[in-house]
Amino acid sequence: MRKKILGGIVIVGALAAGVGGAIAVAGGGDSEGGVTGPQADRAIRAALEATGGGTANAVERDGENGATWEVEVSTPEGNTVDVRLDDQYRLVIIEGDREPRSDDDGQD
Repeated sequence: MRKKILGGIVIVGALAAGVGGAIAVAGGGDSEGGVTGPQADRAIRAALEATGGGTANAVERDGENGATWEVEVSTPEGNTVDVRLDDQYRLVIIEGDREPRSDDDGQD
C-alpha cells in the first residue's frame, strides 16, 4: 500500500512539474512571443481594418513608436506590413516589415 501511495505521489509531482514548465514557457513574458486571446483578436480586427483587409500573420506586444500592439499583416496587395496600435487599439503607424520571411532561403 505504501509503495502505491508513494508511486502516485511521484507521478502527480512529475505531471505538475511538466504542466508548470509548459506554463512558464508559454507565458514567459517575452514581448517577442506571439499573443493570443480576446485582446489579440481585437488587435487583429483593428489592424485588418487599418490595412483594408488581408491576413494577420502574428500578434505581439510592442513598445516601438509609442505602440502597445504590433500585428504583422499580409495585405490584399501582397505586401507584408507591421501595424502598430496603441493601448486603445488605435492606429499608431503602418510600416513595411523589415524582417526576412521565415521561408526566405536568402537566394534571389
